[in-house]
Amino acid sequence: MNADDQLNNANLGKIELMGDLTGVFVGDLMLRALELARAAAVLNEVPVGCVIYDLSQKRIIGAGHNRRIIDRDPTAHAEIVAMRQAAIFRGDWRLSDCVLCVTLEPCVMCAGAIINARIPRLIFGALDPKGGAVESVFQLCSDRRLNHRVEVVGAVMALECGEVLTSFFRAQRDLGKK
Repeated sequence: MNADDQLNNANLGKIELMGDLTGVFVGDLMLRALELARAAAVLNEVPVGCVIYDLSQKRIIGAGHNRRIIDRDPTAHAEIVAMRQAAIFRGDWRLSDCVLCVTLEPCVMCAGAIINARIPRLIFGALDPKGGAVESVFQLCSDRRLNHRVEVVGAVMALECGEVLTSFFRAQRDLGKK
């Protein structure tokens, strides 16, 4: 399966855009990210999923889930995987006119990458009180000292996103892991 086939399979089909990114549009993106998170859990990866939606093309151009164990790569977070795919699709590192939707509040590395990729909008699900770099621990996306800021909508489907993580870590503890 080539990269374009993967993107077509990741595409949600018709997504009606709402001007302020509310309603069905945001829910559809988060539902797709949750599907990816669940796929990560099946692979014994921390269940975080991410999609990147191109507002100008009206389609998903990047999708991913955590792959740190599979790829033996500490940077293979869902956001990084999706941003790499989106950049390849676009042929440019700048992901302006895109929305990144992820099931867990991004960490410092991912928030920095979102800023550097010039992604203007971020939607996330569950807060990360120990490592969140958008609202919980740090507020990198709104830091006025940086050259780019990101519009953030947090806690979208937070209960559902949090439950996927809670269930995964509960199962890991029951198996004597993590």
